[in-house]
Amino acid sequence: MYLGIDAGGSKTHAVLTNNKGELIGQGMTGNGNHQVKYEEAKVNIVKACNLALQAAGAVKDDVAFAYFGLAGADREPDYKILRPLIESIGFPAYSLTCDTMIAMRAGTKRAYGAVVISGTGFNSAARNKHGEELQYGGFGYLYGDGQGAGADLSVHAFRSAVRAWDGREQRPTLLSSLVPEHLGYATVEQMYHHMLDHQIYPPLELAKLVFEAAERGDEVAISILKEVGDEHGNAVNALIRRLNMQAEAFDVVLAGSVLTKGKTLHMVRAIEDAVTRVAPRASIVKLDVEPVIGAVMSAMEGGGAVITAEIDAALRAIKFE
Repeated sequence: MYLGIDAGGSKTHAVLTNNKGELIGQGMTGNGNHQVKYEEAKVNIVKACNLALQAAGAVKDDVAFAYFGLAGADREPDYKILRPLIESIGFPAYSLTCDTMIAMRAGTKRAYGAVVISGTGFNSAARNKHGEELQYGGFGYLYGDGQGAGADLSVHAFRSAVRAWDGREQRPTLLSSLVPEHLGYATVEQMYHHMLDHQIYPPLELAKLVFEAAERGDEVAISILKEVGDEHGNAVNALIRRLNMQAEAFDVVLAGSVLTKGKTLHMVRAIEDAVTRVAPRASIVKLDVEPVIGAVMSAMEGGGAVITAEIDAALRAIKFE
C-alpha cells in the first residue's frame, strides 16, 4: 500500500492505493498548512491519514511508503517544524516536500521535470534526474516573483482601465468597459473616484477579464498575458539552469487556475517560447489530475516500485467526489 498526502491551506487530501494503482482509501480534512495554523494543520494531516487507513481496513505498518506534499514547506525553517510533525505520525517509511513537487509529478510520466503554478499566487519548482530540487516563488514581488498570478492580473486589469481613461495608456482597450461594468460602475471615472475614496482594492475575479479581452483581440490584454508568460518562463528557466537540465527531455507542468482555465493560450505560448530557448527538448503540459496523484506516485517511487504504463493509467483514472 502507498499513501500520498496533499496538504494545502484549504484542504488536506490523503489517498491510499494498492500496488496496482487502485484506490483503496482516502481521507479529506481542512487546512494542512502549518503557516496558517500549526495545531490545526497537524490535527488535519493526522486525521486525513487515519481516515484513508480506516477506509482500507489498514494500519500504518501496512503502508510501504507515505509521501507528504505540504503547502508552506518553503524553506529550512519550515522543515525544522515539519520534520518532527510528520515523524510523529508514525509511518515506518516516508518523505516530505513542498506541494509544488507533487503537482509536478502528477503532470508528467517522469520522476523529474519542472512546474509553474499560477493561481491566486505564483510558484515554480524543478527536480532533475539526480533528485535535486529547487523552487522559487510564493513570497511576492519584493522577493523576486514576477507580477502575473491571479491577484496581479486583477491589478493589471484595473490599472489598464484607469490608464486608458486618463491618457497614460496609448492604446484603447476593452478593459475600459469590461472592468467598470463588472464592478457595477457606469464609467471608469466613477469607479476611479469611488474606489480611491473608499480604499477598495480590485477583486481577484478581474483577472478573468484580461483573458476575455485577449480572446477578443485586445492588444493591451494580449501584451499583459505575454509579458506575464515570459516572466513565468524566466522563473522556471532559472531553475532549469541551476539544475543543469538544459539538454534533458522533460515536461514543464502548468498548474493553477490562471494557467489551466485561462480562455486563451497567449500566456502558455509565451512560457513555451521562453522555455524552448533554454531547454529545447522540454515539453509544456497542463496538469489534468489532482496533485495528490503525484504524491501517490512519489510514494510508490520512494518505496522502490516501478510505475508501469498500466499503473500510471490506473492512477490517472481515479475519480474523486
